[in-house]
Amino acid sequence: MFRSNKRQLQPALISNVNELPEKRRQRLEQSWAGTFRREFFSRLKEEAFAVLYADVPSRPNVPVNVLVSLDTLKAGYGWSDEELYDHFLYDLQVRYAVGYDSLTEGEFELRTLYNFRRRLSQYDLAHGTNLLTAAFVDITDQQLTALALRTGQQRMDSTQIASNIVIMSRLQLTVEAIQRLHRLLSETEQAQYAELLAPYVGETAGHYVYRVKGFAATEAQLQPVGQALYELLQALAADYEQEPAYQVAARLFSEQYRVAAATVQAKANQEISASSLQSLDDLEATYREKNRVGYKGYVANVTETCDPQNPLQLITAVQVAPNTAEDSALLVAVLPELKQRTHLDTLHTDATYGSPEADTVLRAMQVTLIQTAIRGRKPNTGKLHLADFAITQDAQGLPLDITCPQGQTVPVTHSGKPQRFAAEFASATCETCPLYTTGRCPPQPDNRRRSLRLTFNQAEVEKSQRHRRSRAEHHPGRNLRAAVESTVRSLKHPFPDSKLPVRGLFRMTCLIVAAAAMTNVRRIQRCRLRTRPDSPERRKQCQGPQRRHEPTLAAHFSDAFVAVLGRVPPPLSAYTLRFSW
Repeated sequence: MFRSNKRQLQPALISNVNELPEKRRQRLEQSWAGTFRREFFSRLKEEAFAVLYADVPSRPNVPVNVLVSLDTLKAGYGWSDEELYDHFLYDLQVRYAVGYDSLTEGEFELRTLYNFRRRLSQYDLAHGTNLLTAAFVDITDQQLTALALRTGQQRMDSTQIASNIVIMSRLQLTVEAIQRLHRLLSETEQAQYAELLAPYVGETAGHYVYRVKGFAATEAQLQPVGQALYELLQALAADYEQEPAYQVAARLFSEQYRVAAATVQAKANQEISASSLQSLDDLEATYREKNRVGYKGYVANVTETCDPQNPLQLITAVQVAPNTAEDSALLVAVLPELKQRTHLDTLHTDATYGSPEADTVLRAMQVTLIQTAIRGRKPNTGKLHLADFAITQDAQGLPLDITCPQGQTVPVTHSGKPQRFAAEFASATCETCPLYTTGRCPPQPDNRRRSLRLTFNQAEVEKSQRHRRSRAEHHPGRNLRAAVESTVRSLKHPFPDSKLPVRGLFRMTCLIVAAAAMTNVRRIQRCRLRTRPDSPERRKQCQGPQRRHEPTLAAHFSDAFVAVLGRVPPPLSAYTLRFSW
C-alpha cells in the first residue's frame, strides 16, 4: 500500500542532528546534504510512484523519496549497493540528506531497494515510462523556476558508456551459448548429448578461447562450434524454445551464422550488423566505432542550459540509447519535449547533430541549431560554395531567392527533378564580377537561357544554412558548446573507464539520470557557497577597498581583564550550604 512520506516536514525535537553543537548543525545544513535535502529530496513528488503499489489495505511502503534519493547518491558517488547501505545506516550526513535527523529511525533491508528497482523496470516494460526519468524532469523544472534560470540557449553532447559486461569474441560468445544450453538440460539429456558437447563444456569459454592461438585458428574454429550450436538448437527446440537461454542462443546463431545445404557457415565480419548481440547478459548493447576505436554498449546524450547570464547551468535532459543511435536521431527525439518544457530557441552542438530529418524538426519547433563544425569534406577556401550565398526560405524551408556575395539577388525556381532547384544569374552582371572572372564562382553558363545557372537540392540548402550560422556565431575565445564536455565528464566520473556497474538499457538509463540529478545538486551547492552572505568572497566585496583597523592595545587589555574576572570564584555568600541529618 502506498503512503507518502511527510516526516521531514516536522522534525523531531530530540534527534542526533539537534544534539549537535550549533556550529556543527549549521555546517551540516550548509553542506551538500542540506542542499540535496532541499533541492532534490523535498522536491520529489512521491505520488507519481503510487502505481507501483497495491491499492488494497496492506503494509505501508518504505518511503519512495528515500529509495529514489539513495539511488541518486549511489550514482553520484559511485558506491556499490553495500557501500550505499552502510552509508545509510551509519552516516549522519547521508541520513540527513534523505530526510532523517536520527540514526535510529527509518531502517529497512537492502532487499527492499532491489524490489523497488524491479517494480520500476516492470512498469517501464509494461507502459514504456521510466518513472525515474519523469521525476528528474519534474525536479529539474522546479529548480529552473526557483533559480530563475534562462533556458532559451542550451547545448548538447553525447558520450559512449559501457555496461557491466565481459568483452567477448565471436568464438567465445558461441561457446558460452553452448555451455548455457548445456546447463538447462537434465542429467539424462546431458548424457544423451555428451559426445556432441564434450569439447565445449569441460572448461570455461574464456579458457577454451585462450587455447586457440592466432586469428586464422580462431576463424577456423567458428565453423565446428557453430555446427554444434545449430544441432543443439534443432534438438532442443520442442522442449526449450520458451527458455530465455535458448532464445538468446538462437538469436546469436542467426546473427553470426548461415545454413547452406545443411552445413553451417560463419558469416564474414563485414556481414554482421553493429546491432548484433555483444553479450549474452546484455541484449541491448551494440557495437560502434568512433575515431577508429571500438565501443560496446550505449550512448548517453546530455542537454544543459548555457545562457551566459545564468549564475549556474543545469542539465535539462538525459537520453540513453544503444550506441548505434545517431546523434541527430537523439536530437529529433528530445527536441519536442525540450521546446515544450523550456521554451528552447537556440541549440549549440557539434557536427554530428545535423541531418535533413533534424532540419525539419528544428524548423517546425522554431529552434536555431548552431554547430561548431559541419560534417563532410572541408570546403575549398579558394572557391565559393553555396554557404557563401544568402538564401531566403519560406515557412516550409523551401528556397525563395538567393543572393550572391556581390549582392545580385535572383529568384529560385524548381528544376525538372524533385527537390532540385535552380537560380539564373544575369551573364552581363557576372562577367564583370571579379569572383566569376577568377573562376571562384560556382554558377555554370547556360547557353540556351543566356545566363549563369546554379543548381542545388534541399539538403544542400539546409547544409549551407548551417554553415552560415556556424560562421556567424564563431568568435575567438567564445564557444558556448565547449563547456558541455566537462558536464559529460562529471556524469561518468564516478564510473571508472566509463563502465557502469549495471546492464541493460533501463538500468543504464536510471544510473545516468541519477548521476545527472546529483550533478545538478552539486552545481547548486557550489553556486550557493559562492554567493552566501558569510562567504569570504561576499565579505570582501562588502568591505571594499577600505583598510581594516587593527585592534588597539586598550582593546586587547580590556578583553584580557574580562577573561581574568571570569576565572575569579564568587564570594562564599553566593553558595548555599545544605545539611542532611
